Amino acid sequence: MGDFSLELNEDQTQIQKWVHDFAEHTVRPVAAEWDEREATPWPVIEEAAQCGLYSLDFIANAWADPTGLMLPITMEEMSWGDAGICLAIFGTTLGVVGIYANGTPEQVMEWVPQCFGTPEKIQLAAFAVSEPDAGSDVSSLRTRAVYDAATDEWVLNGTKTWITNGGIADIHVVVASVDPSLGSRGQASFVVPPKTAGLAQGQKFKKMGIRASHTAEVVLTDVRVPGRCLLGGKEKLDERLARVREGRSSGRSQAAMATFEASRPTVGAQALGIARAAYEFSLDYAKERKQFGRAIIENQAIAFKLADMKMRIDASRLLVWRAAWMGRTGKTFESGEGSMSKLFAGETAVWVTEQAIQILGGYGYTRDYPVERWHRDSKIYTIFEGTSEIQRLIIARNISGVHIK
Repeated sequence: MGDFSLELNEDQTQIQKWVHDFAEHTVRPVAAEWDEREATPWPVIEEAAQCGLYSLDFIANAWADPTGLMLPITMEEMSWGDAGICLAIFGTTLGVVGIYANGTPEQVMEWVPQCFGTPEKIQLAAFAVSEPDAGSDVSSLRTRAVYDAATDEWVLNGTKTWITNGGIADIHVVVASVDPSLGSRGQASFVVPPKTAGLAQGQKFKKMGIRASHTAEVVLTDVRVPGRCLLGGKEKLDERLARVREGRSSGRSQAAMATFEASRPTVGAQALGIARAAYEFSLDYAKERKQFGRAIIENQAIAFKLADMKMRIDASRLLVWRAAWMGRTGKTFESGEGSMSKLFAGETAVWVTEQAIQILGGYGYTRDYPVERWHRDSKIYTIFEGTSEIQRLIIARNISGVHIK
C-alpha cells in the first residue's frame, strides 16, 4: 500500500475549524454591512489580530506546513465567511510574498514583521505592480526607479493602480523599472517604509464586489528610499542586469511574476470559498423551498444544477491543493498547474454563484439574500492576479513549448 492520502492531519483540521468558527461567528454577521459601507473593516481586522489570525506567527506557520495546504484551507474558510473581509485581513500577505520572493534573509527579517505590526498597533502591507497602462502586460511598467549614488538612495516616480491596501498600507512593496530597455527583465522590487515622503493615495475605486477590501491608486512622486530597500540588493541586481544585457539568462523570474506564481493557488482557494458558500446556501434553500406541492430539489433541473455545482467545487479544490503542494515541495509547474488552479476555481465561483441565484429565483437577485453579493464578489477572481485569458496563455505556452501570443 502506498502512503497517498487526501485526509487532513490533526493540525490542519484544528486550524480549519478555528478559522471556520471565526468566519461564521465574526465575519458573516457583518459581511453585508461592510459591503454596503465599502470601507476597511478595522474592527474585524482588530479581532483577527487579537486572536492571532492576523499575525506573522500565523502566516509563518501556515507557510511552513510541509504539505502546502494550510494557507489554502485558511483562505477557503475565510472567503466562505466573506471574500471582501478575507482580503481586508489577508491582503497584507501579497506584500509579504513580494518580500519573501525577492528579498534577502536580512530584508525578510527587517520588513515582514512590520507588515503586520502588533495587536496593539496593527500595520498593513500592499504589493504595487499594476499601472493604468500596464495590467496583464507587466513588461510595460512605466514607474521608474533611479539610483542616486551620492546618497545611496533610489528615487521612485510613477502611478500604480488597482492596489489592495494602496495608500493606507504602512509598507508598500513597489515593482519599478530600473532599465526600461530590458522590459520585464529590467525590473526590481523596492520596499517603501512607513510615512515615506512622496507616496500618496490616489483614486479609491468603487467596486462591483469585494467592497470591504480597500483598492486604490498609489502615486509616487520623487519617493526616496534607502539603498537597503532594494529587495535582493544592488550587487545582485547589477549582476542580473549585466547578464541580460549580454544576452544571457537572468536566472530568475521577473519581480512581479515571482510573487504571482506563489500566490495563485491561494487566490484560487478564495474563489473556492465563495463557491462553496453559494452552493451550501442554495442546497439548503432548495430543500426548504416548495413549489407545486414539493421541495424544488425534487425537480431534476434543480438537483442536477446542485450536482454540477458540487462536482466543480470539489474539482477546484483538488487543483488548488495540487498546486499548493507542488509549490511548497519545490515541484515545477511544468503544465501551468498554478494557473490551472486559479483559472478553474475563479471561473467555477462565477458559474456556481450564478446557478445559486437561478435556484433562488427572484430572491437571489435581491440584497436580502447573500447569493447576490457572492456573485458580485466572484467576478474579480477571473480578473485580478492574471485574467482567465492570461492563465490560459500560461497553460498553453507550458504544454506546447510554443510562445503563443
